[in-house]
Amino acid sequence: MTTEITVNGQVHAVDLPPDVPLLWVLRDALGLTGTKYGCGVGACGACTVHLDGQAVRSCQIALADVGGPITTIEGIGTPEALAPIQQAWVTHQVAQCGYCQSGQIMQAASLLAETPDPDDAAIDAAMGGNLCRCGTYPRIRAAIHEAARLMKKA
Repeated sequence: MTTEITVNGQVHAVDLPPDVPLLWVLRDALGLTGTKYGCGVGACGACTVHLDGQAVRSCQIALADVGGPITTIEGIGTPEALAPIQQAWVTHQVAQCGYCQSGQIMQAASLLAETPDPDDAAIDAAMGGNLCRCGTYPRIRAAIHEAARLMKKA
């Protein structure tokens, strides 16, 4: 069955069963490997993308349930023009192993879209479902505060 989905502003026709998780559509069918497989049960946040502007776990969304545009980590900035959240991640040297970072950034971008100047409690609440084995949580929080400042200047 062919399904049309919009990813990062481009329409794609995918010929996959409707129960295939969005994560595998993105990675295997479309070659967008920035979205990571972590746990497969929606508990770690590594596969976070935006669906119709909301942060979701792509391992838990079936292709048939995609009802709006999708944004992946590849769609929020470019190497030449990083998004404010990406620039803040670099400035604060958040990444260590880096595996969780695309999901962390996508969750943080969603938070900042809804709450442009979050306090520590709002950051902790929004980011609580995104796990980092390296434990860079203080850097993540600092980067989110920095991104909020950068977005105010823009």
